[in-house]
Amino acid sequence: MIQVSVCGPREAAPQDVANAREIGRLLGERGAAVICGGYGGVMEAAAEGASSVGGLVVGVLSGPTRGGSTPYLTVAIPTGMGEARNAVIALAGDAVIVVGGSWGTLSELALARRNGTVVVQLGGWRVVDEKGRPVEGVRYADSPVEALWLTGLFG
Repeated sequence: MIQVSVCGPREAAPQDVANAREIGRLLGERGAAVICGGYGGVMEAAAEGASSVGGLVVGVLSGPTRGGSTPYLTVAIPTGMGEARNAVIALAGDAVIVVGGSWGTLSELALARRNGTVVVQLGGWRVVDEKGRPVEGVRYADSPVEALWLTGLFG
């Protein structure tokens, strides 16, 4: 089974929420497991989209219990690791789709790239080098459909 981590902020812009929901739905339709942080915002929207079509959704939670997690998870994994759980999310996916931007989201993007995992970004922050050029290795999408295509996992 293909696993795709969908990362994004808990406090998300409406467009990021809509994009994440559509990404989750598209992943679920393709039989991919969605891995996320398991709480609100982008995480909840991706989980909702995938679960709406019967997809498998795994939430890797920062807390020691399942409390506060989105009801759209198939499996909730409490870690008690705090933000260190971002490494688990970033490394669990065959690809990582980043929707929107926050410090936690940026850490997931960086950990995934460090691991050599394909990272696709839709909206949010842009990581640039010292000359203001986009950093190599992050693929930028303009739509949820393009984000899936850019992962290279879905023909």
